[in-house]
Amino acid sequence: MLILASQSPRRKQLLEWAEIKFEVIIANTDETYPSDLGIEEVPVFIAREKAKAVASNLLNNTKKILAADTIVVINGEVIGKPQSREQAIEFLQKLSGNQHQVITGVVILDGEKETAFADITSVTFHSLTTEQIEFYVDEYKPYDKAGAYAIQEWIGVVGIKNINGDFYNVMGLPVSRVVQALDVL
Repeated sequence: MLILASQSPRRKQLLEWAEIKFEVIIANTDETYPSDLGIEEVPVFIAREKAKAVASNLLNNTKKILAADTIVVINGEVIGKPQSREQAIEFLQKLSGNQHQVITGVVILDGEKETAFADITSVTFHSLTTEQIEFYVDEYKPYDKAGAYAIQEWIGVVGIKNINGDFYNVMGLPVSRVVQALDVL
């Protein structure tokens, strides 16, 4: 059985949709990263730290461990999870009318073997009004989401102009690539 090293309800849901059997085990990890990493390396580094933390807590582990981390990047700036209402509004104002990238880093540990990759999806928002942004933040409270939004929520339905890449990557896990890497079916 697979171990999902993530407390993300979206990643859990996506694996369930793919009908992959798994259990969730998490370990607290620091989500900081070395400043000299390339942007695409950042979520892979954080995912690796999550996977290693879970692996170190298991005795005689014979299960595969899957960890992932998602970041949002606009104009070379990494936008994380907002710490406040004001920051969520600020993030969404930056994304409004602009294109950004959603990068999910995935690490699969299978004993001593590691598979790691990053998946990139470009997303363009329509120009959003202040009222739309405030409504979304107040109603959906996107404080646990990179970039302060979830594509599968209201703002994705009304605010996204186009997407180039894997929709599920924007939700937090490029499921088809994960299934191929796991070779579970």
